[in-house]
Amino acid sequence: MTELIELEKTDTVVQIALNRPEAYNAFNYDLVSQLTKHLTTLAGDDSVSGVVVTGRGKAFCAGGDLKWAIGYPASPRAAFHTLASQFHLAILEIRRMKKPVVAAINGVAAGGGFSLALACDFRVMEKSAVLRQAYTSNGLCIDGGGTFTLPRLVGYARALEIAAFDEPIPADQALSWGLVTKVVEDGQAIVEATAMAQLLVRRALTSFGWTKKLITDAFNTSFESQLELERTALEACADHPDGREGLAAFSEKRKPEYGRT
Repeated sequence: MTELIELEKTDTVVQIALNRPEAYNAFNYDLVSQLTKHLTTLAGDDSVSGVVVTGRGKAFCAGGDLKWAIGYPASPRAAFHTLASQFHLAILEIRRMKKPVVAAINGVAAGGGFSLALACDFRVMEKSAVLRQAYTSNGLCIDGGGTFTLPRLVGYARALEIAAFDEPIPADQALSWGLVTKVVEDGQAIVEATAMAQLLVRRALTSFGWTKKLITDAFNTSFESQLELERTALEACADHPDGREGLAAFSEKRKPEYGRT
């Protein structure tokens, strides 16, 4: 099988790149299954502290490969059922990973690529790159968790506007709407995203992991339940070596030195 995913490690941060540039890194089943496999491996690898997701060539990801879906032996419906099932496993790995995941948006991020970028914890976007929801212009509806993440980033009204009208979203607008974390010069997304990930992994990863989980799950729990989850998480952090180091450093008026356990 052709390697449709390329990995590159810098210290404890791994860059995972979609490698189907001739198709603007559009998802077919093979690409998505390889993406899921690598994300699962990286999530459980103790030598990896952070992940950067990007695309090779001119695009971040153009979304699902519609030509592949149209030509699927059974039917387009069966194709999207199969593809979405695998794609959603990849999205879940990103959302449940206790490590920071940063998207380096080096070109167009459309359809599933749009949802993939939104699923990441942070997004660095190049000035000439464009976000586009794309699904509804092709008679489809959003998958990849986009209907969950989009309104939580921009609010209900703007999310519905993006879904209904499907206008391209340039970098400056994406930043002002809160869709991306930072906009950089062309060619610098991977560099900046890697630097951001490396900054994050020097902090207490247990604290980050618990905070990510709490914020993600907060939309599905009652206030009372969330308070109890916060108490459980706080206790776990305080009992972790990073928590003990953070408290000791505060008491001793020094900079903490967090480990990777």
